[in-house]
Amino acid sequence: MSTISDQLMLAEHKQARQILAELSALLGAAAQPEIPLAFERKENMAITTTKTVRELAVELPHATRVFEKLGIDYCCGGGRPLEEACATAHIAVDDVVRALEQSTGNSASGNPRDWNAAPLGELVDHIVSKHHTYVKAEVPRLQALMTKVIGVHGKNHPELEQVHVAFCELAGELGGHLMKEEQILFPYIKQMAGGTGCGPSCFGTVQNPIHVMMLEHDSAGEKLREMREATQNYALPQDACVSYSTLFSALVEFEQDLHQHIHVENNILFPRAIELESR
Repeated sequence: MSTISDQLMLAEHKQARQILAELSALLGAAAQPEIPLAFERKENMAITTTKTVRELAVELPHATRVFEKLGIDYCCGGGRPLEEACATAHIAVDDVVRALEQSTGNSASGNPRDWNAAPLGELVDHIVSKHHTYVKAEVPRLQALMTKVIGVHGKNHPELEQVHVAFCELAGELGGHLMKEEQILFPYIKQMAGGTGCGPSCFGTVQNPIHVMMLEHDSAGEKLREMREATQNYALPQDACVSYSTLFSALVEFEQDLHQHIHVENNILFPRAIELESR
């Protein structure tokens, strides 16, 4: 007789297989016969299961799309080997490698910019214009929408209040976080990249504020997980109205953007800034 734990694991596995199938269709991958993993790696040696999720996300820009779809943490928790991350998510690593290869093979057009090679100043400007601007616009919109939905559905769905508390805490943390980056850390990084010399700073080495920013990123990631768990992966109840559905869709989009935001900073901007300072 199977246990409840076994049943849950089986359900998660089936869901992961379904997501992988949807992802293959989304990427335009034609149906193909099963190929042994060992053969695939000979064709593309860049994708190995011993590399960390973070390394793959940096080396293969389209990998973040795959990881996001499968619920594999590539920003705050991206330090685990791919094989370990897949085991935790109950997903066959062979299937994930295949999805990564398909995403790479189908990315000939519309390739995202390689921020590993772009000037640091341009990377900083990209983060502010794309991600910081998005957060500042979305937070008040989501808070107003959340208040509206709780007013109508809060009595029957107490988990909405959990989401509201976690999101308000996240919004408060992000407000101060973005300000520290825009007013202190980012100008310093741009000055270093400009080659004009930075002079003495109030924080010593750039590693100090970066360490603080990464701790705050971890806290933001935890708040995102709290909201996802409270809503059972943003599953809509039967009595959900249009506003309820809009709220959950917007929260998923907000989560995805923040994951990408943290990834670009933690895994690309910050390591490059530390390396530049050490020269």
